[in-house]
Parts: sequence; C-alpha cells; structure tokens
Amino acid sequence: MDITAEQSRLNDHYSGKNNWLKWGPYLSERQWGTVREDYSANGDAWNYITHDMARSKAYRWGEEGIGGFSDDKQLLCLGLGLWNGKDAILKERLFGLTNSEGNHGEDVKELYYYLDSTPTHSYQKMLYKYVQETYPYEWLIGENGKRGKLDPEFELLDTGLFDQNRYFDVFIEYIKNAEDDILIQYTVHNRGNQQAQLHLLPQLWFRNTWSWDPASAKPNITHQDKNTLLLQDEALGSYYCHVDGDAEFLFTENETNNERLYQSANLTAFVKDGIHERVVKNNPAAVNPQKEGTKAAAWFRLTVPAEGNVQVRLRLSANHQPDPFDDFDTIVNNRIKEANDFYAEKQKTGASADENLVQRQAFAGMLWNKQYYFYDVDLWLKGDPGQPPPPKSRLSGRNHNWKHFLAEQILSMPDKWEYPWFAAWDMAFHCLTFAKIDPDFAKRQLILLVSAHYIHPNGQLPAYEWDFSDVNPPVHAMAAWQIYQLDKELNKKEDVAFLEGVFQKLLLNFTWWVNQKDSEGNNIFEGGFLGLDNIGVFNRSAPIPGGGFLEQADGSSWMAMYALNMMQISIELAMYNSVYENMAIKFSEHFLYIAGSIAYMGENSLGLWDDQDGFYYDLFRKPDGESDRVRLRTVVGLIPMFAVIVFDENKWNNLPRLKKQLDDFMNQRPDLVRLVSYWKDTKGNEQHLFSLLRGHRMKLLLRRMLNPEEFLSDYGIRSISKEYQEHPYHYLLNGRDYEVAYTPGESDTAMFGGNSNWRGPIWMPVNYLIIQSLHSFQEYYTDDFKVEYPTNSGKYSSLAEIAQALSYRLKSIFLKNDRDERPVFGGNEKLNLDPNFKDYILFHEYFHGDTGKGLGASHQTGWTGLIAIL
Repeated sequence: MDITAEQSRLNDHYSGKNNWLKWGPYLSERQWGTVREDYSANGDAWNYITHDMARSKAYRWGEEGIGGFSDDKQLLCLGLGLWNGKDAILKERLFGLTNSEGNHGEDVKELYYYLDSTPTHSYQKMLYKYVQETYPYEWLIGENGKRGKLDPEFELLDTGLFDQNRYFDVFIEYIKNAEDDILIQYTVHNRGNQQAQLHLLPQLWFRNTWSWDPASAKPNITHQDKNTLLLQDEALGSYYCHVDGDAEFLFTENETNNERLYQSANLTAFVKDGIHERVVKNNPAAVNPQKEGTKAAAWFRLTVPAEGNVQVRLRLSANHQPDPFDDFDTIVNNRIKEANDFYAEKQKTGASADENLVQRQAFAGMLWNKQYYFYDVDLWLKGDPGQPPPPKSRLSGRNHNWKHFLAEQILSMPDKWEYPWFAAWDMAFHCLTFAKIDPDFAKRQLILLVSAHYIHPNGQLPAYEWDFSDVNPPVHAMAAWQIYQLDKELNKKEDVAFLEGVFQKLLLNFTWWVNQKDSEGNNIFEGGFLGLDNIGVFNRSAPIPGGGFLEQADGSSWMAMYALNMMQISIELAMYNSVYENMAIKFSEHFLYIAGSIAYMGENSLGLWDDQDGFYYDLFRKPDGESDRVRLRTVVGLIPMFAVIVFDENKWNNLPRLKKQLDDFMNQRPDLVRLVSYWKDTKGNEQHLFSLLRGHRMKLLLRRMLNPEEFLSDYGIRSISKEYQEHPYHYLLNGRDYEVAYTPGESDTAMFGGNSNWRGPIWMPVNYLIIQSLHSFQEYYTDDFKVEYPTNSGKYSSLAEIAQALSYRLKSIFLKNDRDERPVFGGNEKLNLDPNFKDYILFHEYFHGDTGKGLGASHQTGWTGLIAIL
C-alpha cells in the first residue's frame, strides 16, 4: 500500500527529519477563569480574571483566541478578531458563563465547529458563527441567572438572533506548505438576504514572557511595507506575515491595562486592549503610530454581499516570500486532497457517507483540542521574582503538595473552553482515539502523564488542575495495552520500549493505590471521587456525614481491572524478558485477592455482590463496625465487567512459573479461584480468561444492563437505572433521608458545581469499556454463549452481537435517523434541517438518557471522540 502524503509527513516528524508539529491549534479557548491564572487569596479562579477583564489582562501562563494557532512553545500566537459594528467589545475570545452564572455550571455561549484536521495540522478547518446584531452578553447572563437546576439552559440560538439568518459564517483554515510556512485563509459568508458590514482582524501577538522573566528579551513586530509584518523573537527567530488585500495595520503591546483593571498607572503607553479601543471606541491614540509592538492586527473593513462571501488571505513564513499568494490556491487544494487521501485510507470500506462525515469531524475535534499547557506549581505558589508575592494562604491551599509538578507541553484537552486543562482519566481515552490516526502522539501523551514532572513522588497521578490530589479511575494500564495493540496493528511492529516504560511508572501508581486507598488492608478500595462526580448517595470527595466510609464497588473493580491490565502487560513483556514473569505472578495473585475480597469481606460482613438482586453494590462501613449495602443500581455496579483479559495458549505455555504458581494457588485457595473464570480451561481459539465474572454472574448482571426499563437506552447504557424515575432511591442516615432519582438530562444537584451528571445520562467512556469487555468475553465464550437482548424480548444474541448493537446505539446519537434528524441536536429544528447547521456535529460531554440529546460541555471531543473508533 502506498504511503499517503500526510502519513509521510508524520513519519518524517517522528523520525526527526522535520518538525511538522511545531505549529498547531495550541491556543486555549479560555485562559481566563483558570487555576493557573488565579492569584487570589481565596482560590476563586472564576472571578480573579473574568471574561470582561480578559481583553485587558496580560496572562502569565498561556494565551487564548478564536481559531487560535501558535508554535509549540506558544511564543507567537495567531487569532481572529471580529466586530459587527454594533457590539460593545471586539470579539477576540469565546464568551461563556462562569460556574456560578450558569444554571448547570460553566457553559460556553457561542456557535463554533471543528470541521477538519490532519494529524500534522497540514490542513485545518473550523467554523465560527457570528451574529450581525448586538451580541447578547447581558441577556445570556441574566436569563440563565433566572433559571434553576430543573430548567433548560438558555442558549445563543434561543435568543432568535439566527432566525432570519442574519449572521456570518466565518470559516478559518490553516494550511502548511512547510513546517515554517503557514497559509491562513478566512472565508466569510453572509447568510442573510441583505449586505452586511464586518470588521475582520487577524491578530498576531507574542505571549508576554518578558514581564515575568527579566532575562527574557522582549520581541517585536514591525511594519515592513504595505502588506508585510516582520515578527522577531530571540527564541523563535524571525517570521514574515504577508497580507493579501487592503488592510490597515494596528500595533499595541501585550501588556496589562492597569488603569482599567486596577486604577493604577500603566507600565507602557500602549496596552493589550488597544486594538479594541481603536476599532470599537474609535480611539486612534490607543495604538502605536510608530507601527511597532508585541501585538498587531490587520484590519479589514468588509462589505459582504447578501448570501455571498468574501475571502481574506495571509501567509506566515520564516522566509520572506516575494510572491506570497501566487501559489496559494494550489497549495490549499493539494493539502485538501492529501487530507482526503489520508482519511480515505483510515475509514472503513462500506461505511456510509454520514458515518464518514461524523468520524472525520470527531477526529478533527480531537486534533483541534490540542493545547499548549504551562504550569509550574512551585513557581505559581511562590510567585515570580520582581512581581507582587501571592497571598500566603496559597502556600497551604490548592495543589500545594504538588510542588514537583512542571508541565510545558502540548497536551490533549477535554474541551478547550470548558476544560482547558488536562484530566488524567480523560487523557487515557483521548489516547485511544489518537492511536488510530497518530499512534506516536498517543504514546507520547501517555508517557508524559506518568513522567517525573507529572506523577507524584508517592506514585499518585495528578487528577486535574482544580485539585491534583483528587482520584480518577486507574485506566492508564488499559490504555497503554490497547495503544500498544493498535500501534502494532498499524505499524506491524511491537513497541516494547513504550510498553515497558509506561509499565515501570505504573508500578509506582499501583502501589500508591494499595497503600492509600485500601484503608482496612482488605483489598477493597474506597477510591473517593473516581471521576463519577455525583453518581452516589453521598459526595464521594467528602467524608460521609456522621463518619464511616464506603467500600466502593467501582474502586475495587477498577483495581481488579488495573491488576489484570498490569498482568496482561507483564505477560507480553515476559515474551521478551523472562524477569517480567515474576510481575505477572504478582499481579495475578493481587487480582485473585481483590476478587475474593469483593465477594467476602470477613466475618459478620457482606460482600459487594448481591445474589438476590444479581448486582454489585457499594458497602457502607458504619462507625460502629456494622456494614450496610447501599442498594442503588448505577453504572458503578457494572464496572466489575471491565476486569477481564484474554490471552492465548501460546503465551500461557511460555510462562511455566506463572502456570505452576497459579496451580499451587488453586490448591491453596480454591475458594478464591471459584469466584473467577477458570483460567486452565481454553475456549474458542485456545483462549484463557481471567475476569471477575463467571458466566452465571455475568448473565445476571447483563439482565439488568440490557433491560430498557433499567440501563438500556436507545442510545447506549445509562449511568443509573431508569427504575428510579418513578421510584427514587432513598437512604436514611442519622435521621436524614438521602434521595437519588433517575435524571436523564442535566444535573439537578449542585454537587460539583452542577455541571456534571452521572444520575441518568449516557457517557461515552463507560460505554466504550462495556463494549470492549463484551468483545473480550466473546473471545473466550464464542457464539455458544447467548444472552437475552433486550431483556424480556425473548431474543438471544452472542456477546459480540450485543457489543455491535450497543456500538450502533451510540453511533445513532450522531447519525441522521429516518426523519433526517440527529438525536444529538435534541429536536432543534434549525440544527436538524438548516443546510448551514445540519452537518456540523458537536461532540458533547454526555447525552440525555432517553433522547440522546447532547449535554454538558459542547466540544468535549476528548473522550466522546471515542465514537470515532466505535
């Protein structure tokens, strides 16, 4: 098979021949309101720098922009400014509500779509929709402020400003001719039936490093001739920006406007919001007449004809281009063709055009959500030399025990507006999707997460910026194994060095879990938060009211899965180095002890498995030593399914010490062995199975999971049983009645800010793991093992058929149905039928448990990007 041009670029990049990833979409879409920029005494990050302050505040740790692009150190940035002639501010950044302003937590209030991208960002395309009337900032804040948890969110489309099509579609494209030669194309469509004016301002600026580091030389942008800017930086080198067309150049400095924000003197004559002041306030004195600075814009005053379009072109290059636009269109067309060739090779033969469209946009979202992430916790806690010191309270506040943490890399983000910071368990799923199109990037992301600058010396992985010490599910060994397998499939070779490197670091993390999250030393794990936010009766990040603790079915099951994944990796590594056979023995025994503890937790105690209900439940350990099952059926009770691995007879026979040790263990502890699949048997293609579930228990669990009255939705597996819609669950503790109801849509609780809901909706990552587990069980049990699907239907299917059916239900969230509607749009007529909306897909954080409507963060292509490989 011929290698595509894009694949050749990837190969050249990772072999060190070229640096094709030097430039990319690495700007955040929200730097304001982040922990990194918060220097307050009380840790109120959302209000330390607000959206209103952002245009005037020079950031310390990163930059933001609309359709932003930068180098991989974020020294030089590109972004788009827009003004419709009516707004009070220049549109330079995406607007959204803070956690306290939104009735379901923070929420971006813009319409934008990631439409295409290659892995090297040789071609990228996105769309931003900009209204022609005054942007309704105050209306969005005020209306959402009136609404409660039980009300829907008030969205930009709800204002009616798009009803008469009086808006602009602004398409943003980046095209690389070479690693340091970037073409930029803006195509503006007027969707209305009257011509309209638009001020379009491509902006270039240097991230402010000089204010924080006295040794850092200040860069400069100067006007070279009528259509060229010269951008000079000591670290980055010199670049030229050529502009096609009639534009006025505006210059200012990327410096804080102290007068506006703090009523104190400015350090420079020209400040960050100078271009806003010149364009919107018509203040010529706000920009530098000498035509130089650290921030510049090319100001185009466009008249866009009714239902017509105009185009603006730029070229940023390390070399001066004497005729920068002569070959522009040829380069653009070539890169589009090469992008098409790359995805044609990746996409399945026989897939529908709609499936290919959704998959390609999912990949695009993954690639656009890369971000430069800079956070030095020790420096952040202490403050910069020569700057006012942070309040003393921060030295004992957020992340104070993570002083070793230092990140300055390109990372995959969950959502660059709502979650513009990495999250540990999200990233594991991101890497699985990336492995299909750029396995080297996937491997490097996973290695980075377990590197010395990230993982705590005690072995804990950092959860996420708001609290590195929170605990996420340990899914990284699973991700490492699957990425290794995907990489082997694509490149026809085993990257044992990658697998071994990750395994060594995860040994530290596994030990941390055993030492820190098994308080009773009984191989039952509390875990705490574990990423599932508000799924339980109690806030699992806080102590239980009145004392005691939860023995968590998910905590223990995640650890059983972790042990099996580590065992699986050990077995693979043992094929190359016999020393790892000892690790396989260690993890096999640890798995068996966890399995035993889940079922039997000592005298006068209950296990987590309930024979009567055929389900796994959390166990509440009371302060007086008694225990009580919390009989709430949630996806927590399905997680034991994830603890499954299959390996073949050939590997089994090459591990004589493991075989002997397990035989001895079987003789010593037959009670434990009986709890799990009997690994000495082979089924199917000579496969051996380790899992928490033997066939009987799995059938009981699947009977719940595949019941439309409980977990099975038309769009996947719900996170809680639908039975609680009519009959909410109640738990009485210390005279207080705790209630949990099935809530298929947005959260009705303020727990975790109300911007997450595990009490009903469909979440992609757990559905993905359910499907993967069913495939693993199928390898062992074969088509001989049938389960009723759906429950009470009288129809029986193999586990592979059920996995395929669940994949189809998840896909159907995004694909057009027989009414030509996409369920993700929630029945919105304009989104479903308008030709300028209907094929632009949003990959939400989670989905309504009954309708499939997209909910939560609207651009969380991160783990929802898993749909691309389902």
